[in-house]
Amino acid sequence: MAMGLVARVASHDYGDALTKSILFYEGQRSGKLPPSQRMTWRKDSAFRDGFEIGVDLVGGYYDAGDNVKFNFPMAFSITMLAWSVLEFGQSMSSDLQHAMEAIQWGTDYFLKATSIPGFVFAQVGDPYGDHNSWERPEDMDTPRTPYAVSKQFPGSEVSAEIAAALAASSMVFRPINRAYSARLLKRARMVFEFADKYRGSYNDSLGQWVCPFYCDYSGYQDELLWGAAWLFRATKAPYYWNYVLSNIKNLEKSSSIAEFRWDTKHAGINVLVSKLIQSQTPYSEPFVTDADKFVCSVLPESPTVTVSYSPGGLLIKPGGSNLQHATALSFLLLVYSRPLSKANRVIHCGNIVVSPARLIQVARSQVDYILGSNPLNMSYMVGYGNKFPKRIHHRGSSLPSITQHRQLIDCRGGDTYFSSDNPNPNLLAGAVVGGPDIKDSYADSRADFVHSEPTTYINAPLVGLLAYFKSH
Repeated sequence: MAMGLVARVASHDYGDALTKSILFYEGQRSGKLPPSQRMTWRKDSAFRDGFEIGVDLVGGYYDAGDNVKFNFPMAFSITMLAWSVLEFGQSMSSDLQHAMEAIQWGTDYFLKATSIPGFVFAQVGDPYGDHNSWERPEDMDTPRTPYAVSKQFPGSEVSAEIAAALAASSMVFRPINRAYSARLLKRARMVFEFADKYRGSYNDSLGQWVCPFYCDYSGYQDELLWGAAWLFRATKAPYYWNYVLSNIKNLEKSSSIAEFRWDTKHAGINVLVSKLIQSQTPYSEPFVTDADKFVCSVLPESPTVTVSYSPGGLLIKPGGSNLQHATALSFLLLVYSRPLSKANRVIHCGNIVVSPARLIQVARSQVDYILGSNPLNMSYMVGYGNKFPKRIHHRGSSLPSITQHRQLIDCRGGDTYFSSDNPNPNLLAGAVVGGPDIKDSYADSRADFVHSEPTTYINAPLVGLLAYFKSH
């Protein structure tokens, strides 16, 4: 199997990759940038978001290579950054402070987006206007329309994911800022209650603006369970535990047991809850069984594998931005290996016996592939290694910085830069692109956004993986 090929390559500088993977978030910041901003080619942008309706919605992150704030994938990115810190923060050394700053840039914004009772802001920016122009965020002149869900027009998935992000982040800040932590947790409880009480998908409420960009394809039941599981971890309140137990049946008929990404939380719920209960209780079903099934669906040697692997060993799933699957599923393998080791337990995938060490090995193989142990000997992280993507699909990176070109570049003024064969002038250090195709080839083309666009949710689980491998 090709997986073995990847393991023999010289080891990578996981510490350098970790630093850059967190630095990337500074390049995605929206709003007024702080004096501590290290990615200095980026400047203030969208600093009047929400003002047209009298609400401060300044801050947060642009999701990818565009200038829209999509709160559903943004919230998942913050949940995963927080989980990365909770699991592996002790291995981050000087990068821990920057990781926490990246989380707080998101949570400060989510406190604003949930500040009006009965409303949760789901998005800022007209996606059609934005996607039809190629502009620096600093120059934006497309409509910055805010979109919200409410009691009459619910959006349980985006609200519950924000609740998960706030709850997970509250635990990150608890040791150093108890007041801020308590504020996050109180808001998480409130937003979760709103998500659960007024049930419905934001596809129905905001479909023409959130689809096809971040349509919810798997329903909102998984986000409600995910949010409840994080609130249980943060509060230990029996209410949330009972909520998970009584509602898990809503997912059991689902075919998404091996899915985990911004839209689908099934495998994450099972790994998170299995870790919380440590398989020592009568409540281990169905969580531990389904977490084991998830592992068997991912391992290349398993008779029940449902993902594909490229000849070079990269995990592949259908759709765009494939490296989101490689990072998120590898993160779950690594996290799940820990309670397995503690319980001295193996997993049986048919007649194959899987040790915790094998889970770590597969996760490492995916990280190493991303960092350059692949048939092209190419890193898919911008700025890491000698050979990496130079023409990423990213507006800010591909257009000259304000410091180099002070004049406005209007909505069509960027077209020549978009179609140019020149490398991007601004290095979006740490950005991980969508990645190669199933044959391990990569065109390095700005127009090929499926493969060349970075996203916040590709990097978030990678931060935890890199922290672990830096010290192991």
